[in-house]
Amino acid sequence: MRRVLTALAVLVAGTLIPATSTFAAPSQAADPKPGSIGIRLLDAPAGAEEDPRARIYIVDYLRLGAVIQRHIEVTNKTDAVAHLAIYPGAASIKNGTFNVAAGHTGNELTTWIRLDRPTLTLQPGASAPITATIVVPHDASPGERYAGIWAETTTASPTQGTNVVQVSRVGVRVYLAVGPGGPPAADFTIDTLTPTHLPDGRRAVVARVHNTGGRALDLNGELTLTNGPAGLNAGPFPAQLGTTLARGQSEPVTIPLDQQIPGGPWKALIHLKSGVTDRTAHATITLPSQPGTITPTKTTSIASRTLIIGAALVALAALTWGLLRRRHRRSTGERKH
Repeated sequence: MRRVLTALAVLVAGTLIPATSTFAAPSQAADPKPGSIGIRLLDAPAGAEEDPRARIYIVDYLRLGAVIQRHIEVTNKTDAVAHLAIYPGAASIKNGTFNVAAGHTGNELTTWIRLDRPTLTLQPGASAPITATIVVPHDASPGERYAGIWAETTTASPTQGTNVVQVSRVGVRVYLAVGPGGPPAADFTIDTLTPTHLPDGRRAVVARVHNTGGRALDLNGELTLTNGPAGLNAGPFPAQLGTTLARGQSEPVTIPLDQQIPGGPWKALIHLKSGVTDRTAHATITLPSQPGTITPTKTTSIASRTLIIGAALVALAALTWGLLRRRHRRSTGERKH
């Protein structure tokens, strides 16, 4: 009898630890933890260097027939030789999560991805690059597709006469949109804020986010509370990472609060972003003292920080121009007299 235990780590950049499921911050990928396998993206599309997502995921928009190459580095921080299988695997976005298919399941996008190394052997402490070439067919239908490029390790250990195989992998996410013309814009709305209690008893605020743009989103951000009971202010509180929305999807983003936050009315200001797209909204909410059903509160959108700064600069320029024009009129009037 042969059993297979599979542990998945859906990362662009992170670490792989056999027999565990783990998510890690991108900063951990460049220096994987001891006893792990690390993987990270080495390059980004031209013109997208300022986009955080494009630096850690393969995020691109290509015309039909286009060909691109991306480079990935795999690092072995274990104390043993690592024998790795390198391959593309299918992925999808559902229920706010970037979901990876089991095993070596493929999809349309994986047939477009060619890797220069199907296998990789790394000595302890060694790293090696992988080149991924993506070729878009001339007859491909427009739209966005998802996949992962995986580094997979398999270990076997006999247990009471049974071969138990542990399969662990880490990968680089691929978000690839194709079609004629330029790339569709990313956009989203923050529709409601709902106070709630988490299973561990902590209070939290759940934001309902709707992807109204043409690209998938990976959301992060924070919530600040002001004008609470006795004039208290609290935060900012970071949103739970991992919420991913495909085009047209609407899902909750949870922001856990500190256990000492008292119940009662608060003014809530939430700022969320995906790559270079950010949105801000506010609402007055009432944190419940006891678990129960809370009615969602509709939010009021606020211009993004970039728009606020831009509007301030425009207003300042208009004010300066007005003052100079007024001074010029006075000076001209004095000369006439």
